[in-house]
Amino acid sequence: MTDYSFIELETQDGVAVLTLNRPDKRNAITDDMRSELIDALERVTAERRIRALVLTGNGKGFCAGGDVAGMQKRMDAPQGEVGFNGWARQQRVHHSVALLHDMPKPTIAAVNGSAAGLGADMAMACDFVIASESASFAWSYIHRGLIPDGGGMYFLPRRTGLSRAKELIFSGRKVDAAEALRLGIADRVSTPDALLVDARNWAAQLSHGSPTALALGKSILNQSFELPAGQVFAQGSQAQGICYTSSEHRESVLAFLNKTAAAAKG
Repeated sequence: MTDYSFIELETQDGVAVLTLNRPDKRNAITDDMRSELIDALERVTAERRIRALVLTGNGKGFCAGGDVAGMQKRMDAPQGEVGFNGWARQQRVHHSVALLHDMPKPTIAAVNGSAAGLGADMAMACDFVIASESASFAWSYIHRGLIPDGGGMYFLPRRTGLSRAKELIFSGRKVDAAEALRLGIADRVSTPDALLVDARNWAAQLSHGSPTALALGKSILNQSFELPAGQVFAQGSQAQGICYTSSEHRESVLAFLNKTAAAAKG
């Protein structure tokens, strides 16, 4: 386990579990916590022995969004500095979300409780979402006179469709686990006791294949809604050329050919 103050990071059998660890604050994100989160995500991305990531929260909540103390600090800043300070902070927010979204390995949000605001956005930034029966999701920014700033306006319509995403963002209402599954916000639902085990097992299943093929395939799939078909095909051709040179491809083909040859001789 890596030593952090506001998060926990541990790896078992190639699956990293990153736990947001401010349970008394429902894991609301502070600037210091975000710095640790960025560092951990960069470590997971760079460590080739880690094949998948599970993101979860400690305690009753997954993530309550931005920390209230940070909001107060923003309000107390000199008027002439509010805009630039907000812009600089948003760069850090977007960097952390992009690290989740672009990570070249499978990512799963194991939502153990309330995921609100930025917490809901962070869950959507992962490839897959497994929710506890006690989980809930809310894009509650509207209640603070804000818009989703953690990627929610990009990720949510891709899961629910545009009109449903607008309804959830405009109302800021809470969605329970059953409705989240029905709307496509969550991909699976688990019991609270089994959530992390189920998430780990799912991560292991998703990541047992070629890391090269997974990374390249994910990078193209993440762009597939924005790119024309010809460009997706072109990127696929280039990625396949790289896959042809990978050790995983060579070893699997040789094993298949050897097995076939042995069967023919038999």
